[in-house]
Amino acid sequence: MQYLTENIWFPDVSEATKDGLLAIGGDLSIERLLLAYKKGVFPWFEVEEPILWWSPDPRFVLFPDKLKVSKSMRQILRNKNYIVTVNKAFKEVITACSEIKRHDQTSTWITNNMIDAYLELHELGYAKSVEVWKNDALVGGLYGVDLGNDVFCGESMFTKESNASKVGLITFIQNTNYKLIDCQVYTSHLESLGAEEISRGAFLRYLE
Repeated sequence: MQYLTENIWFPDVSEATKDGLLAIGGDLSIERLLLAYKKGVFPWFEVEEPILWWSPDPRFVLFPDKLKVSKSMRQILRNKNYIVTVNKAFKEVITACSEIKRHDQTSTWITNNMIDAYLELHELGYAKSVEVWKNDALVGGLYGVDLGNDVFCGESMFTKESNASKVGLITFIQNTNYKLIDCQVYTSHLESLGAEEISRGAFLRYLE
């Protein structure tokens, strides 16, 4: 594990610790963030911590052709109670994601600096949001990074109604041509949709 300075670089991912921590420090500049995603690295830290950069092995991913949609979810999608849009409310989505309380965290990892950085990525066309609306209210959504290489690097999701975020993710996957959705680390929520673990090496080959 290495400490980053103002120089824009990352150590080889083989230097990551067993749990995937690769480097500490640096900044959230656009140049560094884009380099990170190209190398299969992502930032993840809480408010009181320095910037932590991760490249876990194995990597948790979802192949669109292995997407699992349960019978109950198919019924929810058929009912069309929700409207799903893309890039209509990026700031609202990332802000909502930052406010969700998660059982394994004492504070948010989506800091104000993180929001500002990803808003800039969005304005440059690299970050995307998916919004789920019901009666004109934003009830779920997700955001992530698209480097134009058929991989969507998911960052965070939120939901204010049961299944709303699933509706957004499923609809997004079914209406795009990505070959891989990067889910970063294991969650049972995404496993239920078909996400699985692959080696870091295999993931990096998809990025290339």
